Amino acid sequence: MLLERPLFFLQVFYKGGIWRIKSMKEKTIYLTFDDGPSKDTTLKILEILDKYNVKATFFCLGDNVVKYPELYKKILDGGHAVGNHTHNHLKGFVTPTKDYLDNIQKAAQVIDSKLFRPPYGRIWPSQLRAVKKLGYKVILWDLITCDYDRNRSPESIKKHIHWLSRRGSIVVFHDSMKASKNMLAVLPWAIEFWINKGYTFKVLS
Repeated sequence: MLLERPLFFLQVFYKGGIWRIKSMKEKTIYLTFDDGPSKDTTLKILEILDKYNVKATFFCLGDNVVKYPELYKKILDGGHAVGNHTHNHLKGFVTPTKDYLDNIQKAAQVIDSKLFRPPYGRIWPSQLRAVKKLGYKVILWDLITCDYDRNRSPESIKKHIHWLSRRGSIVVFHDSMKASKNMLAVLPWAIEFWINKGYTFKVLS
């Protein structure tokens, strides 16, 4: 299971990836959603974000953009940022680098962004360097909610958000049916928690 906050050695292993946006002046959260767009959850996420006037970054699968172009357009029309999450949600650890890069480029045909997040966070350092050579910023995370884990309760996720949020945290939720129960239960609470703690929200760029 992935840790809610990556250990230091992982950040060294994935040197060149962006885990957090550090700033002494701003108290900012970078809210992100992986795996969409999804016919089950994207509109619900957008409604919640609109309610609180919050902008987020959606790391989309090219295949899902092809399936649901109208939802992808709604993300963009809402003023949110997007990123590339490969076309078919590939695991870098078990995919040859050429195939991995080709899949990213396939997604790039429908996703106009130079932000990239590796699915599962599983990418070899050599692949990370190759992705960067294509001009991408490789975005990882400071806090992953593990909302997709059906053994987790919303309350346990809230506790981790409470204790692990900090300035510049890049936070991962998931835009998927698998994660929807936890994600939709936690997201409004999390936004209100961050607002009450004085955080503002920015998209990645």
